[in-house]
Amino acid sequence: MDDTPGPHAEDDRALDRSIRDLAWPALGALIAEPLFILIDSAVVGHLGTAELAGLTLASTLLVTAVAIFVFLAYATTAAVARRLGAGDEKGALTLGIDGMWLALGLGLAVTAVGLLGAPWFVGAMGASPDVAPHAVAYLRSSVPGIPGMLVVLAATGALRGLLDTRTPFLVAVAGAVVNTIGSITLVYGLHMGIAGSGLATALTQLGMATALGTIVVRGARARGVSLRPATHGILANARAGAPLLVRTITLRAAILLTVAVATHLGNVALAAHQIVNSIWGLTAFALDALAIAAQALVGHSLGARDAGAVRRITRRTLQWGTLAGAGIGLVIAAGGWLITPLFTTDPAVRRSAAVALVVTGLMLPVAGWVFVLDGVLIGAGDGRYLAWTGVLTLLAYVPLAAAVWAWAPDGVAGLAWLWASFAGGFMLARAVTTGLRARGTMWMVLGA
Repeated sequence: MDDTPGPHAEDDRALDRSIRDLAWPALGALIAEPLFILIDSAVVGHLGTAELAGLTLASTLLVTAVAIFVFLAYATTAAVARRLGAGDEKGALTLGIDGMWLALGLGLAVTAVGLLGAPWFVGAMGASPDVAPHAVAYLRSSVPGIPGMLVVLAATGALRGLLDTRTPFLVAVAGAVVNTIGSITLVYGLHMGIAGSGLATALTQLGMATALGTIVVRGARARGVSLRPATHGILANARAGAPLLVRTITLRAAILLTVAVATHLGNVALAAHQIVNSIWGLTAFALDALAIAAQALVGHSLGARDAGAVRRITRRTLQWGTLAGAGIGLVIAAGGWLITPLFTTDPAVRRSAAVALVVTGLMLPVAGWVFVLDGVLIGAGDGRYLAWTGVLTLLAYVPLAAAVWAWAPDGVAGLAWLWASFAGGFMLARAVTTGLRARGTMWMVLGA
């Protein structure tokens, strides 16, 4: 019998190498923001339960303010990859420059709103009197970094579209180190408390934006691309990203609803939710590294008019995503009791978080499937479908969250039911809607 691998096996191995080469560096860049929150959680958690609960509210608002503009990365990745696949490198870099100008303008506007409205936003989340001052302090100290955060998204999207995930990875690693040192120094060395943690994150993000923006600008100059803001290009980027903005708003609305329910369950549940949510964010973005690889490869293959490659990329990245979700989920479910002492000394918070982590870990294979299919459809520019289904899945989740609010008990059981509703019910609804779409061909539009 001939044991020589066939052409399909060789194709799969080559595709695996491409996925790996894009996904591993993308992992470092993707986990930067949740890693910053995770670091802040560990530093602030030892200040007290009220401070950790305040960080829960403030970091949720901060991440929401940034995440609703994640289209700056995703839409840019897809558009730049298509242009590159079609052989138009100059056009690809022009899209990247326009995206960074759009990011800067949006960032300055969000910063102004955040500084002025911080107390109102925290109050709207239902913060108790002992938690609210800490939440406002963190939010106001971290909001000035939002322009940097959004420019990082746009620059990272441009580089990913050019099939360069290594550079954002290196900048993210440097940022994580700087943020850790800065947070500890400002919180404990200079006795700034929770505000010091937020300021360290803001300064780090501005530094990362400067580094990544400089790299994209150098590439654009080398190819004769204008660096001036072009109104038509900026507006085109905004229009292309609008459906993804709607999709992201629905996702963040689900997360905000989850935090509101955790707040209703009491300070212990809210503090424990911060631990679980930080770890969920870290693992979600880790799994999303495969989605980034799918985005870039799908966009490039569609630009090159290779429908067969698109199908192979979809199949292979889905396999990797589901297996990675199962592996990471097992570690989280089994290791929750060892992880939680890193964040708090409160035994009630530890116990609630550990049980919720078991629930979360069991649901991660579904999340791996969802994140990869999201990446495939975003890479194909199928934002309109994702926007509509985002609304539908949010509507499906609202009754589940409402049931937890109304009937779940306080403490361990309540938080566990909340995460079963979010990581289970909400993610399953997303899995069904994206899976149905991927089975068809309407999303596979070929060409630049």
